Amino acid sequence: MQVAVGRVIKSRVGRRVITGTATVLMLVLALYLGGKKNLALPQYLQLVVDGLRGGAIYALIALGFVTVFNVTGVINFAQGGFVMLGAMLCVSFFNLPVISGWAPALRLALSATLSILSVALIGAVMERVTINPARRSPPLTLIIITVGVYTVMWGAALLVWGAGPYQLPAFTTLQQGDRILRFGQLVQDESVTWMFGSSALPAGAVFSGVMVKAQSLWIWGATAAVLGALAYFFEGTMLGKAVRACAVNRRAAQLMGISPGRMSLLAFVLAAALGAIGGIVLAPATTPMYDMGLNLGLKGFVAAIMGGLTSSLGAVVGGLLLGILENLGAGVTKAGLKDIFAFVTLILILLFKPHGVIGGGSSGVEES
Repeated sequence: MQVAVGRVIKSRVGRRVITGTATVLMLVLALYLGGKKNLALPQYLQLVVDGLRGGAIYALIALGFVTVFNVTGVINFAQGGFVMLGAMLCVSFFNLPVISGWAPALRLALSATLSILSVALIGAVMERVTINPARRSPPLTLIIITVGVYTVMWGAALLVWGAGPYQLPAFTTLQQGDRILRFGQLVQDESVTWMFGSSALPAGAVFSGVMVKAQSLWIWGATAAVLGALAYFFEGTMLGKAVRACAVNRRAAQLMGISPGRMSLLAFVLAAALGAIGGIVLAPATTPMYDMGLNLGLKGFVAAIMGGLTSSLGAVVGGLLLGILENLGAGVTKAGLKDIFAFVTLILILLFKPHGVIGGGSSGVEES
């Protein structure tokens, strides 16, 4: 009897039933806890929208994890450092006296471009100096190396920028204050009207609905653009196909004349650029600091695990789901518990779905 039950649980249908049941129970629990806090539909929708904003950032970070792991088999825990450097360097370039007289839009575009290029170069140096010399070492050694590299980034950032927060103008307004889009009902003098757009609230009016900061649109757009660009790169270019070949079978790719070392270098450059993009689009929505990369990097890793650690699409879906999950969880409980939900999710996935909730495989690199 126990053997039969174990087979059912381990079967594909059994796993889907368990996953579906767990999802339903979590939704019921969220509704119950939200009801105790008198949350209505607009509040739930607001939590989901805010979760999608954070989830898109996790998705960009997770794409960096997936890119490196697919080619090298290394879990790069320095990915969060790339996010931090992207944001901090963009702020520094934007505030350079040399370009202080330029138009804000041009300054921001130039700063973002220089930041991405600089972080990509840092990723290349990291791979050549730390990963490539130790490429034949055990996986645990390589993981520890990436942790050490992040620690160096963290310390260097503290020395360069200090412990204080910084600010970057919103991409839409090019000022510190961002434009807010409202979608919902507007109640004023006992009359109810629908509001769609960025108009200011009239005095004495009460708004009930969803508010979206314009920077969220930039974050979602950047994530969609990056995913599309990666899909074209891996499917439509010879260099991208060479990277995929190394991801499928490293030894066979080498026999076909593809250099795994160069593909490893390219993977780290791509991962660093992805992290920098995530940090840049996130910066106006938060206050960049030298230590912002640790938490973001770990949550990006959770998102990558949810997607199976080998699927780009799975990483994006995992990031969005994680953002919604932690935001809903914090909304129906306490805001201070937000980070707990991500790491509880990681523990549960590693225990019950180690190959990912969405998809993926057990290995990023096949040697032979």
